[in-house]
Amino acid sequence: MTVTYTARVANARFGGFSQLLLLWRGSIYKLLWRELLCFLGLYMALSAAYRFVLAEEQKRYFEKLVIYCDQYASLIPVSFVLGFYVTLVVHRWWNQYLCMPLPDALMCVVAGTVHGRDDRGRLYRRTLMRYAGLSAVLILRSVSTAVFKRFPTIDHVVEAGFMTREERKKFENLNSSYNKYWVPCVWFSNLAAQARREGRIRDNSALKLLLEELNVFRGKCGMLFHYDWISIPLVYTQVVTIAVYSYFLACLIGRQFLDPAQGYKDHTLDLCIPIFTLLQFFFYAGWLKVAEQLINPFGEDDDDFETNFLIDRNFQVSMLAVDEMYDDLAMLEKDLYWDAAEARAPYTAATAFLLQQPSFQGSTFDIALAKEDMQFQRLDGVEGPLGEAHGDFLQRLLPAGAGTTGGLLGRRLSLLRRKNSCVSEASTAPSCACAGALDGAAQDCGCGDPLLDQESELPACPEPPAPTLGSAADAFTTVSIPGPRAPAPPWLPSPIGEEEESLA
Repeated sequence: MTVTYTARVANARFGGFSQLLLLWRGSIYKLLWRELLCFLGLYMALSAAYRFVLAEEQKRYFEKLVIYCDQYASLIPVSFVLGFYVTLVVHRWWNQYLCMPLPDALMCVVAGTVHGRDDRGRLYRRTLMRYAGLSAVLILRSVSTAVFKRFPTIDHVVEAGFMTREERKKFENLNSSYNKYWVPCVWFSNLAAQARREGRIRDNSALKLLLEELNVFRGKCGMLFHYDWISIPLVYTQVVTIAVYSYFLACLIGRQFLDPAQGYKDHTLDLCIPIFTLLQFFFYAGWLKVAEQLINPFGEDDDDFETNFLIDRNFQVSMLAVDEMYDDLAMLEKDLYWDAAEARAPYTAATAFLLQQPSFQGSTFDIALAKEDMQFQRLDGVEGPLGEAHGDFLQRLLPAGAGTTGGLLGRRLSLLRRKNSCVSEASTAPSCACAGALDGAAQDCGCGDPLLDQESELPACPEPPAPTLGSAADAFTTVSIPGPRAPAPPWLPSPIGEEEESLA
């Protein structure tokens, strides 16, 4: 069963992980204690032989061997090789969990698209989800030893209720030498098509959504099969294992304590137990054991996936969703905050301090600037308000010589300036009061196309005349009223407010 300690480390505090060091189940001590005792026993046996068994000449030769092994053991890149390997294994381990086939999305689609409160509709929904659960059981018993021990044969799958005897005959009569976990997914597709023909699925869009969720479910089952089939290359695992074992085999000899009287460098202290060598073995060998446990999470280790638990959970939840909960709605009623302008859920006494904390507005919200630093600056360096030199800014954008009288762009800019000077505060909607007058009046005003008379000076725009009854200008000062809205197609929902307009 998976070891969960999340609640123990919910809050970071002094020595937060220290309480986890005494746990035995799922711990590194449980994985490594045999290898650690074996390494320590071999080390102590060599140390005893050096101290009490070897002759003086043999001791000198053993001491040279110790110095040699200690000097060249560091050439083995154990940390580099082991670090990359464990990173690869952990990434693969989590991706395998993400590929576990969970029916939650599929059962919601089935409950929302396959209709009918009668026994026929109920049979459709339950059978569809049973086919999905059967596909998950077939793939999990192919990759997980725990599930295979629970369902060692197809007869056990039939007796468990995932498959009927008639379905078993069809399953076994299908001639294929490959894994047939995908067969229930095909049955699911055929049954969904039949439900569409009977009208249980009301349109093709609902059928499409149902089959898309089925394909996602089937894709996860297929990925589990491929993860079980395609392992991490064996050469990588062998390289890492050989690197770790050879390094500590060299440490068995190279980390021996020598006689201080011989005057060897770095051998001035004689101890019986190599404390730091044991710690190094604990870290590196423990790292290798972590990879050994996670490389196949479908076994029966402490931290392997709970596949049998997932089968039970998925089967029960899916049947409840499509049967007991189908079309089962609570009475609609106003919520607690129906009339509240600003809805906010209450806080308990333990969390009331959160009300005093302001909401996050952005990382620059609290930056303070001096008043003079908040003034906009003119790019041209001219004193005065920012909006006065708009024409000068346009003039600088033109190429050299464009502002002369011989250039077309310069005349356009000059006329534009003079025309803009006609705009008064009273004429905000039209650019000139003559815009709503007759064509003849507009020509008399002189506010026509400036390119027709580029050399002439434009007169000042006169004030708009007061409208009189029966004048010709009234015929042109009309407001366009949109016509009646065309009816929407029957398959589209009516726009908001269309019913009110029709009633009016």
